[in-house]
Amino acid sequence: MMPARRRDAPEGGGLARSLAKYPSAAMFSKILVANRGEIAIRVIRACNELGIASVAVYSEIDRDALHVRAADEAYLLGPAPAAESYLKIERILDVIRESGAEAVHPGYGFLAENAPFARACEEAGIVFIGPPASAIEAMGSKTRARELMRAAGVPIVPGTTDTVETLEDARRIAQDEIGYPVAVKASGGGGGKGFRVALTADELEAAFEGASREGEKFFSDGRVYLERYLPDPRHVEVQIIADRHGNCIHLGERDCSIQRRHQKLIEESPAPVVDDAMRERIGAIGVNAAKAVDYVGAGTIEGLFQDGEYYFLEMNTRVQVEHCVTEMVSGVDIVKEGIRAAAGEPLSIAQGDVHLRGHAIECRINAEDAAKNFAPAPGRIGAYREPAGPGVRVDSGVGEGGEVSPMYDPMVAKLIVWDVDREQATQRMLRALGEYEIEGLKTLIPFHRALLATPQWANAETCRDLVEDREWLKSTAPGRPVERVEADADGNVEHRYTVEVSGRRFDVNVVGPPLAGAAVAAGAGAGAGTGAATARKPARSERKAGAGGGPDLLEAPLQGNMWKVVVEAGQAVEEGQLICIIEAMKMENEITAHKAGVIKDLPIKEGAPIAAGDPIATIVSPASEAA
Repeated sequence: MMPARRRDAPEGGGLARSLAKYPSAAMFSKILVANRGEIAIRVIRACNELGIASVAVYSEIDRDALHVRAADEAYLLGPAPAAESYLKIERILDVIRESGAEAVHPGYGFLAENAPFARACEEAGIVFIGPPASAIEAMGSKTRARELMRAAGVPIVPGTTDTVETLEDARRIAQDEIGYPVAVKASGGGGGKGFRVALTADELEAAFEGASREGEKFFSDGRVYLERYLPDPRHVEVQIIADRHGNCIHLGERDCSIQRRHQKLIEESPAPVVDDAMRERIGAIGVNAAKAVDYVGAGTIEGLFQDGEYYFLEMNTRVQVEHCVTEMVSGVDIVKEGIRAAAGEPLSIAQGDVHLRGHAIECRINAEDAAKNFAPAPGRIGAYREPAGPGVRVDSGVGEGGEVSPMYDPMVAKLIVWDVDREQATQRMLRALGEYEIEGLKTLIPFHRALLATPQWANAETCRDLVEDREWLKSTAPGRPVERVEADADGNVEHRYTVEVSGRRFDVNVVGPPLAGAAVAAGAGAGAGTGAATARKPARSERKAGAGGGPDLLEAPLQGNMWKVVVEAGQAVEEGQLICIIEAMKMENEITAHKAGVIKDLPIKEGAPIAAGDPIATIVSPASEAA
């Protein structure tokens, strides 16, 4: 047995022990949290408030993580890879037994929707804080869930309720029964994994194979099904909570329409396009769906809303990342209600007690570079300061000196704000984003600030036109140089300065000749304050072939592991053709050829780590190859 790592009361256990004389008769005395990061801390805090001792688990790379320090006890699981630590069911069961925990809270991700884990806990006499394994199985299979919901009278997106075994079958069904565009989804998928779209018949093969591959990789299930793809729906979901006494309520809906690669970026509650009548209808759909599988605990019914119609999409049998916005508008602690329900207590509130007040917004502060199409940007955090003030909440899993590892998801924190309406909540969020300081790490903060200031957000649009616009994304880079027109007839260019006059700072644009000793400049970054323009970095096409980052060299834009190489040396490729797939932070990143030509050098290997800037391939033009 690996050694335990125990913490003294001042680091988190003191509160739990001081309240332990007040718990209800049915409540647990100790809970193990089978997760990491901000959700582990969120559950530990709920345990403290309920007077329950907490047990953390950690991988070798997480030895000094905040969730480890927050718990009463902590146990090492194994090496950094999740498959060797956080996903090791037998090891976690051993720790539960050794620690004396009566229950386990899986958070979200990892084992949260793992039916074998829930069943193993049940068989070992350990309470799984969540639904029974049968409900996880029923809703974990998206095809089975669709079948159950249709039988229960819940509207579903048109498509198959059985898996589609072959590409030929998929072509026939898409052509004859569904039509294009069509969504190809992994049967066990979720969180944007195993989701591909074929806009035309020519794209179906790539979508089918990609969804199947991700399903096998992330959920050990390569089966897929087909759905009609709705091009611009709103993603609206409803929060439900159920107990073991037949009570099931909903806490209103959330709008999670702003996504990239089918993964959420910003969430809000209530949904800006849902009125009271639709809210009641969506809530009833959520409650009926939960009752259809004898659900217990906190869960979410996800759906698509378009043209006044609402369709069941899937059920997430766990607490959601974005549960915070619902807590802010409802006043209900969803995590504590889930723990109480697992302990056999009835819900503390009835449907009639639920009243939504004001508006809440959540921005996911991920270690990603939106200006580079959301490329993962893991690394170590320098100085760190969270925003505060009225109506501001930060759920974070790291702090100053902490590290966001490429081994896990890219989340640094969730920033949540509340105010009386959407407009004022938006202004509060912009204020909070401006206060957030995270040095040494690229995050989505600049992206959020840019998007929340757009007319599209103000008009409650889905903002897909922005999120999918590479040029707009590039404009969100912090301190991005001012773009200028070509020098005028006198050779003048534009420079940006930050100056101070009588104690007040001003940003000033100056048109004049290039500074001595500098190449023609694109302008200093905003706030540079040096009085000197930065020399323009030569464009890729201007650098010499063979030099680092030259026109022939394709470099890795991010750090990760080489998941798949789909070309070979000597092969001719077209511009935009897929070269390889890099896995980073639980995401597949497709790397394409930056030019047409022949692959002269291909130094990459599947399964090997790769750093940002490492060479992927040297692609030379046919003329250069002949020479």
